[in-house]
Amino acid sequence: MDHHGGHGTDTLPPFTIGRGLEFTGEPFFLIGSILALALYGWGVIRLHRRGDSWPVARTAVFTLGVLTLVAVMCTALNDYGMFMFSVHMVQHMVISMLSPILLLLGAPVTLMLRALPTGRRGSRVSPRALLVRLLHSTYLKVITHPGFTIPMFIASLYALYFTPLFDFLMGSQAGHLVMMVHFLAVGLVFFWPIMGADPGPHRHGHVMRMLILFAGMPFHAFFGIALMMASEPLVETYLHPPASLGIDPLGDQQSAGGIAWAFSEIPSVLVLVALLYQWYTSEQRRARRSDRAADRNGDEELEAYNAYLASLQARGQ
Repeated sequence: MDHHGGHGTDTLPPFTIGRGLEFTGEPFFLIGSILALALYGWGVIRLHRRGDSWPVARTAVFTLGVLTLVAVMCTALNDYGMFMFSVHMVQHMVISMLSPILLLLGAPVTLMLRALPTGRRGSRVSPRALLVRLLHSTYLKVITHPGFTIPMFIASLYALYFTPLFDFLMGSQAGHLVMMVHFLAVGLVFFWPIMGADPGPHRHGHVMRMLILFAGMPFHAFFGIALMMASEPLVETYLHPPASLGIDPLGDQQSAGGIAWAFSEIPSVLVLVALLYQWYTSEQRRARRSDRAADRNGDEELEAYNAYLASLQARGQ
């Protein structure tokens, strides 16, 4: 089957697998997005019915994260991403960096831990116990460890775009769907330990989380610069865009590189601001706990000092 970018027609035809079987990735992301919002909403409603609160800001930011997925995968943007490298790069950057950050700021794991049933029914393990078991599993410890997430985050750029793998996956809509799901998964496991909004196998300090973030971003920026500085198109998929688009493949690739470079900066700032805010609030909570402890102890240090002064006075007398 020819790559879709090589047909050179003036329209954007549907993609097919085999003979006459159309396959599109849009319903997959649309259904997944609806299910994610429904499950999150169920958790929030369950907490409220129980008399517990859940931050509105978390609900809003999680919803925004789901909507970013819908925007890049369930609209015409997805169609043009098959023919324009720059549009595809917007999809890649949003789905691997912006969407995961917003979704994780919504703390969906924390919500499910609070909302899922905890009791056993007969011999069946509760849904919450299953989630806790998953969080403590060796598998999750491996795929969320920086030794795995950082190389995977980097390889998703260089090993994909600078090898024939990208052209192979873009040769069908199914391959394109697999690639986008991979981008989302890599983004989630990379930013999960960094954001720290949800419990996970690895609980790093704020400084360590910043180091993990900055360990991957320079490679990301260099990838964008490499696309911008290339003197010829690097991927076959976008060599022959439809004439109706009126775009130059090399210029479009340079635009894609600029988008990749920008996305190495913007989300990094967003994450850094979130980390600094979390650090500040954690220090505030620690200070309040210390104050409450001092109040409960009746300021034992002051009482001890007064007792010491009284003993000195008694000795003098």
